[in-house]
Amino acid sequence: MSESPEEVVLYWRPGCPFCTKLRLSLFGSKLRVRQVNIWKDPAAAAYVRSVADGNETVPTVDVAGKALVNPSRRLLMRTVRERAPHALTG
Repeated sequence: MSESPEEVVLYWRPGCPFCTKLRLSLFGSKLRVRQVNIWKDPAAAAYVRSVADGNETVPTVDVAGKALVNPSRRLLMRTVRERAPHALTG
Protein backbone atom coordinates (compact mmCIF):
# COMPACT_ATOMS: atom_id res chain seq x y z
CA MET A 1 0.00 0.00 0.00
CA SER A 2 3.02 2.28 -0.04
CA GLU A 3 2.85 5.19 -2.46
CA SER A 4 6.26 4.25 -3.80
CA PRO A 5 7.21 0.60 -4.23
CA GLU A 6 10.62 1.38 -2.75
CA GLU A 7 9.63 3.14 0.45
CA VAL A 8 9.34 1.93 4.04
CA VAL A 9 5.95 2.51 5.68
CA LEU A 10 5.21 1.83 9.33
CA TYR A 11 1.51 1.35 10.13
CA TRP A 12 0.62 2.07 13.75
CA ARG A 13 -2.20 3.22 16.02
CA PRO A 14 -2.31 5.32 19.19
CA GLY A 15 -2.11 3.41 22.46
CA CYS A 16 -0.35 0.40 20.96
CA PRO A 17 2.63 -0.46 23.19
CA PHE A 18 4.25 -2.58 20.46
CA CYS A 19 4.05 0.36 18.06
CA THR A 20 5.58 2.68 20.64
CA LYS A 21 8.41 0.24 21.30
CA LEU A 22 9.25 -0.16 17.61
CA ARG A 23 8.91 3.55 16.83
CA LEU A 24 11.19 4.47 19.75
CA SER A 25 13.74 1.83 18.76
CA LEU A 26 13.95 3.40 15.30
CA PHE A 27 14.69 6.86 16.69
CA GLY A 28 18.19 7.74 15.60
CA SER A 29 18.46 4.70 13.28
CA LYS A 30 18.81 6.86 10.14
CA LEU A 31 15.94 4.93 8.57
CA ARG A 32 13.64 7.03 6.41
CA VAL A 33 10.17 5.72 7.20
CA ARG A 34 6.70 7.09 6.57
CA GLN A 35 4.41 6.52 9.54
CA VAL A 36 0.68 6.02 9.01
CA ASN A 37 -1.93 5.96 11.77
CA ILE A 38 -4.44 3.28 10.73
CA TRP A 39 -7.17 4.90 12.81
CA LYS A 40 -6.98 8.00 10.59
CA ASP A 41 -6.56 6.22 7.28
CA PRO A 42 -9.19 3.59 6.37
CA ALA A 43 -7.18 2.44 3.33
CA ALA A 44 -4.16 1.84 5.56
CA ALA A 45 -6.28 -0.15 8.00
CA ALA A 46 -7.60 -2.23 5.09
CA TYR A 47 -4.04 -2.86 3.90
CA VAL A 48 -2.98 -4.04 7.36
CA ARG A 49 -5.97 -6.41 7.52
CA SER A 50 -5.04 -7.75 4.07
CA VAL A 51 -1.57 -8.80 5.23
CA ALA A 52 -2.43 -9.79 8.83
CA ASP A 53 -5.05 -12.50 8.37
CA GLY A 54 -7.94 -10.01 8.60
CA ASN A 55 -6.68 -8.42 11.81
CA GLU A 56 -5.51 -4.87 12.40
CA THR A 57 -2.23 -6.07 13.88
CA VAL A 58 0.21 -3.25 14.35
CA PRO A 59 2.92 -2.38 13.99
CA THR A 60 2.96 -3.61 10.45
CA VAL A 61 5.74 -2.39 8.20
CA ASP A 62 5.85 -2.46 4.41
CA VAL A 63 9.44 -2.58 3.17
CA ALA A 64 9.50 -2.08 -0.59
CA GLY A 65 6.43 -4.28 -1.00
CA LYS A 66 7.23 -6.87 1.67
CA ALA A 67 4.86 -6.81 4.65
CA LEU A 68 6.23 -7.47 8.14
CA VAL A 69 3.58 -7.94 10.83
CA ASN A 70 4.76 -6.95 14.32
CA PRO A 71 8.45 -7.24 13.39
CA SER A 72 11.38 -6.91 15.73
CA ARG A 73 13.74 -4.02 15.07
CA ARG A 74 16.37 -6.56 14.02
CA LEU A 75 14.10 -8.19 11.42
CA LEU A 76 12.96 -4.81 10.13
CA MET A 77 16.49 -3.48 9.70
CA ARG A 78 17.68 -6.72 8.06
CA THR A 79 14.78 -6.53 5.59
CA VAL A 80 15.51 -2.87 4.87
CA ARG A 81 19.17 -3.66 4.15
CA GLU A 82 18.09 -6.45 1.78
CA ARG A 83 15.14 -4.78 0.02
CA ALA A 84 15.44 -1.02 0.49
CA PRO A 85 18.98 0.01 1.44
CA HIS A 86 18.31 3.44 -0.09
CA ALA A 87 15.99 4.12 2.87
CA LEU A 88 19.01 4.20 5.19
CA THR A 89 20.72 7.56 5.32
CA GLY A 90 24.32 8.14 6.28
